[in-house]
Amino acid sequence: MLISDVFLATCGSSYDNDALGGEGNVAQTMRGIWRESGVDPENPLAQYLSPGGCAVLKPNWVMDTNLTGQGLDCLVTHATFIAMAIQWCVLALKGNGRIIVGDAPIQGCDLPKLMEAAGYSALKLLYAQADVPVEWRDFRRTVLANPEGVWDRQTGVRPMEDYVLFDLGTESLLEPIVQDADRFRVTMYNPDLMRQTHAPGRHQYLISREVIEADVVINLPKLKTHKKACVTGALKNLVGINGNKDYLPHHRLGGSRTGGDCYAGGNPFKLASEHLSDAANRREGLAAYLLRQTVRGTYSLARLTGADNNLEGSWYGNDTIWRTVLDLNRIILYGRPDGTMADLPQRKVLTLTDAVVCGEGDGPLAPMPHPLGMLTLAANPVAAEYVHAHLMGFDWRKIPLIREAFGCFKYPLCNFRPEDIEVQFKGQRCCQPWPSWNQRPFVPPTGWKGHCERQEGL
Repeated sequence: MLISDVFLATCGSSYDNDALGGEGNVAQTMRGIWRESGVDPENPLAQYLSPGGCAVLKPNWVMDTNLTGQGLDCLVTHATFIAMAIQWCVLALKGNGRIIVGDAPIQGCDLPKLMEAAGYSALKLLYAQADVPVEWRDFRRTVLANPEGVWDRQTGVRPMEDYVLFDLGTESLLEPIVQDADRFRVTMYNPDLMRQTHAPGRHQYLISREVIEADVVINLPKLKTHKKACVTGALKNLVGINGNKDYLPHHRLGGSRTGGDCYAGGNPFKLASEHLSDAANRREGLAAYLLRQTVRGTYSLARLTGADNNLEGSWYGNDTIWRTVLDLNRIILYGRPDGTMADLPQRKVLTLTDAVVCGEGDGPLAPMPHPLGMLTLAANPVAAEYVHAHLMGFDWRKIPLIREAFGCFKYPLCNFRPEDIEVQFKGQRCCQPWPSWNQRPFVPPTGWKGHCERQEGL
């Protein structure tokens, strides 16, 4: 498998209830995609993972409920993908090693509820007695016990010893905009805490130790649209290796007219709602709850004055989130267990993307289903995301997360050009330009409409 190759396969546009390791269509397609890559489909990880080693499986567990009411299939990684990846790891480790499945969903996610509803609990029981027992991890340090009511924020859920602190310093991709560090924000988190982690010459990330001590990371994203980044897949999925979201700048306070990138323009009611959100995030309990109600009222006033729905960096002008995501991708590739960065990659990262039932529209929390019926396999997440944009009908040049991933910086994410990427599909090597491979383009997030679509012939 060349580092710039992406393997694409079709498997039907629905899941086939083989999450517990059956021989359904999705599982058979996975074996076929490994076979096309030149790897033994019965033991595909043998060349990457040896007995005594450690594998981390990183699915997308963002939330337990789809805000559109359209179910989990277009929201989170399907259990079939996790089941098959576990089987491959068990075979490669031969009874000696560690297999860890984990993610850091948003703080309001009820993970036990999601585990049950998505079929993960059944997998947990099935593989509890495997030759290599599977460990299931919630990488979060902060959890909301009652996200719909008066918040009960539980902090320090996992000890700091379970994480590795990285500081990319001036090598961070956030450093060029560090003059705005006081504006860095992430939804539902105290901005004062972020000032401690990001400042001139200091850009810290708190990475789950399991990931940094792994020999192989199997990235299992759900392909969806994303309000802030446009696309969430191979690259954006790795945000879930960080334990505290207050280490993760997602946008900058204020509108584009006043030096921020939270929204276009400078509506004063939007700005007021941002400041009220800051006040709520600095508090707990009833005070925070009442302030959040005021935020909603202020935002309604903004709508009455003609403002759009975009807030929290949910638009094409977000110039912050891509920097954070690419920093995390660099850490997972080059990071050492002592918190330093090596000159050479320290672990293998393989990406198998669940693009069977994808999410479109206002993802990641409110996606509508887009039955694509595909899988992608790649040894490089940048190559995978480039192909994902094509599958979605988007122009990678208009998406900073993908465009900037090809950039020249220390700890690079790829050593190839966009035009070097080739797709292997149905036994054929497909050079660019590619056909659409999709009946219709994805519906973009509201804040990206008209700013990410691919034109005919590109």
